Amino acid sequence: MNKYFLILLLLGYVLINISITETVDAKSSDSPQPYEEFFPEIGYKTVESALKDFEQHFNKELKLPLRVPPISFTHRFGRFSNLDGDINDEFEVTMVSDQFPQNHFKIDVRPIQHKIPFEKYISEVFKLKNGKDAVYIDNPRFGFNMLVFERDNLQYVFSIDQDVSDKVTSEVLIEIANSIDYPNEKY
Repeated sequence: MNKYFLILLLLGYVLINISITETVDAKSSDSPQPYEEFFPEIGYKTVESALKDFEQHFNKELKLPLRVPPISFTHRFGRFSNLDGDINDEFEVTMVSDQFPQNHFKIDVRPIQHKIPFEKYISEVFKLKNGKDAVYIDNPRFGFNMLVFERDNLQYVFSIDQDVSDKVTSEVLIEIANSIDYPNEKY
């Protein structure tokens, strides 16, 4: 029995010693893919180009907010999804930071006839400057706080990562929504 115990002890010592002295060499290919490479691979492009795609598809002008959340972003991307049929057609703006992953803001816009129902998740209802209601959703299951409202026969959904909801409050999202009504000239 002592013989087996000594063999197991010696084997354990060797395995522990190997695992402690083993080093891992990081390769440059192990680093995360830059956002400017990753996002285009999944259909994103410039906001302006995606906006143009949306406007041509629906033959109408899409109004976007002039304000953005008061947190830093390193990238902003746009995507227009034109899938089979109209039910899943949507325009999306995503603002992200490669230095602060929690800094993530998203705008989704879809035709009102294909809106997403959020009624059972409403936390608060606000009145926008244009007199329309905006509903605020603060549900930990989503990971994002959302402001949802309708205008010009479109449903807008603003989503902000819950990790920055102390900086980007419901009031800030309302200010962003109200900034849609400011004059905006296209070049």
